[in-house]
Amino acid sequence: MAEGELTKRDFEALARFRFGIRRYLRFSEETVRSHGVTPQHYQLMLALKGFPGRDWATVRELAERLQLRHHSVVELVDRAQGQGLVERSPHPDDARSVRVLLSGEGERILGRLSALHRNELRRMDDVLALPTWQDGDGAIDGR
Repeated sequence: MAEGELTKRDFEALARFRFGIRRYLRFSEETVRSHGVTPQHYQLMLALKGFPGRDWATVRELAERLQLRHHSVVELVDRAQGQGLVERSPHPDDARSVRVLLSGEGERILGRLSALHRNELRRMDDVLALPTWQDGDGAIDGR
């Protein structure tokens, strides 16, 4: 077999991992909707609560974290604010920017939903484990 060529086992590992990702995403979408939240709002709230070093972020930072365009994040924040999930406050160091943070209601909903997500990830541990690859010399690479 030529170097870099995938084996049947490699394809099976990739397919199993992809199936696990899709199964998790479907669980997530159905779970958040059953709690009256859109998947995009859940992702926004999680990005805010999980932002490194603080509990707020700017729209620009959220756009990077969510891999969305700036104007799409502005619209998402507008809708989430309308539902009482997030709040805006002036940025103390940059008058052109605002801080986006979770509201009390957003904190409550995010806590409940994230606990459900954590439990599902624990159940799916085997399916979502990164595949291991065997190179041509038989060595195993877990990256």
